[in-house]
Amino acid sequence: MSTTKPQQIELRIQGMSCASCVARVEKALKKQKISQVSVNLTTEKAVIWGEHLDRQQLIKCIQDAGYDVEPETATTQEIVLNIEGLTCASCVARAEKSLSKVKGLQQVVVNLATHQAHISVHSDVPVQHLIDAVERAGYTATVVSKAVPHNKSTADASKTLLSSLIQAAALSLPVMLLAMFGHISSSFQHWLDQYIGQSLNWWLQCVFVTIILCFPARQFYQKGIPALLRRAPDMNALVAVGTLAAYSYSLIATAFPQWLPSQAVHVYFEAAAMIVTLILLGRYLEAKAKGKTTQAIQHLIGLQPQIAHVKKDMTVQEMNIEHVIVGMHVMVYAGEKIPVDGVVISGQSVVDESMLTGEPLAVKKNQGEQVSAGTMNQTGLLEVKVTAQHQNTLLAQIIALVEHAQASKLPIQAWVDKITLWFVPTIMLIAVLTGVVWLVWGPSPSVSYALVNAVAVLIVACPCAMGLATPTSIMVATGKGAQMGVLFRQGVALQQLKEVKAIGVDKTGTLTQGQPTLTDFLCVDDISQHHVLQYIASIEQYTTHPLATAVIEYAKQKKIQWFDAQQVDTLTGLGIQGQVQNQWVQIGADRLMAQLNIDISLFNQHAEQWAIQAKSPIYVVINGVLVAMFAVADAVKSNSAQVVAQFQRLGLKVVMITGDQEKTAKAIAQTLNIDEVIAGVMPTGKVDAIHALQDKYGKVAYIGDGINDAPALAHADVGIAIGTGTDIAIESADVVLMSGNLKAAVDAIKLSQATIRNIQQNLFWAFIYNIALIPVAAGVLYPSDHILLSPMVAAAAMAMSSVFVLTNALRLKRFSVTEKN
Repeated sequence: MSTTKPQQIELRIQGMSCASCVARVEKALKKQKISQVSVNLTTEKAVIWGEHLDRQQLIKCIQDAGYDVEPETATTQEIVLNIEGLTCASCVARAEKSLSKVKGLQQVVVNLATHQAHISVHSDVPVQHLIDAVERAGYTATVVSKAVPHNKSTADASKTLLSSLIQAAALSLPVMLLAMFGHISSSFQHWLDQYIGQSLNWWLQCVFVTIILCFPARQFYQKGIPALLRRAPDMNALVAVGTLAAYSYSLIATAFPQWLPSQAVHVYFEAAAMIVTLILLGRYLEAKAKGKTTQAIQHLIGLQPQIAHVKKDMTVQEMNIEHVIVGMHVMVYAGEKIPVDGVVISGQSVVDESMLTGEPLAVKKNQGEQVSAGTMNQTGLLEVKVTAQHQNTLLAQIIALVEHAQASKLPIQAWVDKITLWFVPTIMLIAVLTGVVWLVWGPSPSVSYALVNAVAVLIVACPCAMGLATPTSIMVATGKGAQMGVLFRQGVALQQLKEVKAIGVDKTGTLTQGQPTLTDFLCVDDISQHHVLQYIASIEQYTTHPLATAVIEYAKQKKIQWFDAQQVDTLTGLGIQGQVQNQWVQIGADRLMAQLNIDISLFNQHAEQWAIQAKSPIYVVINGVLVAMFAVADAVKSNSAQVVAQFQRLGLKVVMITGDQEKTAKAIAQTLNIDEVIAGVMPTGKVDAIHALQDKYGKVAYIGDGINDAPALAHADVGIAIGTGTDIAIESADVVLMSGNLKAAVDAIKLSQATIRNIQQNLFWAFIYNIALIPVAAGVLYPSDHILLSPMVAAAAMAMSSVFVLTNALRLKRFSVTEKN
């Protein structure tokens, strides 16, 4: 009996007018391989259950019955497949091409470094269709419920490759001694001629190489030959054809020398043996290096404790983290990692949050403050109330963001993909042409020259390096960014950040502390400041805006008691209003006063003076009459001026975009030496400001932290959210600065620049290597300089090209955020 959960598809049907229409549609659908169908005339929907349903086939069935189906609005699902058998960029291109043919697929990215496919597909597309598509391309796929790092599979691959490498090296050694050592030592050659002879020598080499090809080299033939038969050759096919050609020719020369011209009777067993050994060496080094690319994310995963001390009925018991649920109380002792996200219920301590934020200084934690899973409790005992289960903690979200970014492709990769799809077939064609040219026009023995040079062309080509050039750099860079407290929610931001020409910066909470204080308070003559402050506090208690916090703190200092308020309404970008003791109270900036047609000239002199001092004037209206004005000041962050200067040294124009009034904004901008100010804008106005900057400068990044920054973050080429800001701002951003330190934005841009430089270096060397060595392998230097490329040298060069790319990518782990970067 099948235990597979039935699949369900909903289709909205157009054209049904009566019960007979319903019956007709159901009858048509029941002819398909379905379990059950329900068609509803009122909702005009058909709900179909079954296994392996094909949406397009069901739609066609309904259309054949004479009805239309509304365009599908199926939700999407994210699926990750582990793909076995990927060895080079050509494999990646073929797997993506095959998957892209699946109906309902929206996006697919296959990553050579992780051997994973990240797929966005309609939720009603069976996963088996995706697996089948991978298998049609010649690979095997398994589903993973979550994009987990490939460290285990990489470690297993490394062990397998090391075993094969040792076998191949041990068997290649006697072959090299028999074939090559005589050229170095004449006495050894004399001994070989006297006691072994040429025939036995060649047969001994043949035995050793046959064992090599049957066992350690078997992986090349198991993957390469089927790929060749599917007319989709990959790197394995190149190695398989090259080694088999050298081996077959040598076998004929050994067993049937009469079949060849006398001057062409040579063996190349040592070439076949060393090609296998050197390529296995390269792949082993490559696998080891790949493992290092995920060390950063492995470190993040290792931060999550597996056991929590849960407090129950005055006792404390150990519990697996998977069983800890929201609302439980967890005890965290000094020197332990905090196992959950939560709120401190009792106790106080100092917590090291550097593993999440990149900030080296520990943070004091008292009752009521938030703590995060994976951070280190240093000094005291904390009782924490759980606010998120282990799979939803901040640490889990960070890991998910890093994995998502690592799986992405940068725009720079697009043209590489187009080349690599045709690379291997092109190389095989060049190898054939090389063999033909040498066979027809080459010197005697032309057969030997044709074989050696054709094999050299096959072996020297390396699409592996091309395929690894981009993903390895992305993996290392995003991991490094996470360690620094810089999260790339979108991998493409790595490239776009390097290309920005201007950077828009929000004022409150970004350049300033985001903790304004009420500094001055003025009332119209005969108006009681005490009563006005009561009304203001009564309204402001219902909002969490920083200005409201400043008012409430001021009222507390004055020991003011406030009232309940009704009909409180926040006016986005303007202010707030509500009713207090039957009095209609409106509080806001000059923009609100202008909308209310309130004359504020009475306070103009004070407003101008405060603006010069970088204070924001706020007006109070009761029952349509201006009664008071107060000033709020938000201290500039200590490093804001330094960060602005660093942006400018990177060649960026710095523009402050704020809803504050122009004079106050310009006063702050002058203090920080900001290039341009756009002030007095509503949230939608920030979007217009971003578009204006894009027209003026080109690509623009925007840094913000508030709800009103979310539209600007989404419309900028790169949105950078301060991690201490609101969730909606973070969700709208491409990059998140976990520490809340603006300096991290400079670090993000520098990391972006270093990453793109690294990718460009990788691609340059990967392509230059092939452009330079393929002609040499074909023998273009022979007519002038008598230089040929031995297949063994070609194998060594090919293996090292991939290792070079990986090693270069790993240099990003040493990326430093000092000013000299």
